[in-house]
Amino acid sequence: MPSLTAEKVSIGYSGDLIIDDLSVHIPEGKITTIIGPNGCGKSTFLKSISRILKPKNGTIFLDGKAIEKQATKEIAKKMAILPQSAEAPPGLTVFELVSYGRFPHQRGFGKLTKEDLDYINWALEVTGLTAFSKRPVEALSGGQRQRVWIAMALAQGTDLLVLDEPTTYLDMAHQLEILNLLQKLNEEEKRTIVMVIHDLNHAARFSHNMIALRDGKLVKQGTPNEVMTVQTLRDVFEIEAQIMPCPVNCKPICLTYNLMSDACHSQHDECGDCILAK
Repeated sequence: MPSLTAEKVSIGYSGDLIIDDLSVHIPEGKITTIIGPNGCGKSTFLKSISRILKPKNGTIFLDGKAIEKQATKEIAKKMAILPQSAEAPPGLTVFELVSYGRFPHQRGFGKLTKEDLDYINWALEVTGLTAFSKRPVEALSGGQRQRVWIAMALAQGTDLLVLDEPTTYLDMAHQLEILNLLQKLNEEEKRTIVMVIHDLNHAARFSHNMIALRDGKLVKQGTPNEVMTVQTLRDVFEIEAQIMPCPVNCKPICLTYNLMSDACHSQHDECGDCILAK
């Protein structure tokens, strides 16, 4: 099972640092979600993992070896990456795009093997896309296109999935379908999953480990109960939140929130006996 670690990583564009001296370890066989405000470095960090951006300082290790020293095809056999706002080439069908996930396992320009087809058909089935396999990707809705990209990542058949906002463009039902699928892959096959998610309640519900970033720095890493606290949400998002345990799984959920500058003047004045969870 591939391990993933960042040690003292700094990443930036030109002279500006987006990630500054970040050290995190991704627990193997667990789901890790990365949270933080827009522009805090979440996607930049994932771009560095995928080698789109090379760190200015520090090292990212995959299986204990510096990722920049590993061959692209070998990395792709261990780790599947779904970037943010991916675009398919014009005219490509759903089946063809999903089949690209099998590229790391092919030799030269060989045809798809039975194993390749099994992975592709399975990925189409679990993402609810079998009936759309012959359609051009550009003919689909935004949510359907997002599921096609997720299917391609699943078809890659890796033990490590890195997903940048996998529920973008999806309605509530399809968000839960995708997150439930990822949870099932983790529980039944022990796949390691790393994903950026903006919905805090989804992040807490579906993860074992959370990483909270702000201004390119690590604010907190730990279990959902350790990370999703009133103080952490103040530090990361500058919001005043009410956190309560979920009655179903005891994980934290954010019931209400307000900007810190407004909270004292509205929330407490309107409800004097409302006590924020600590």
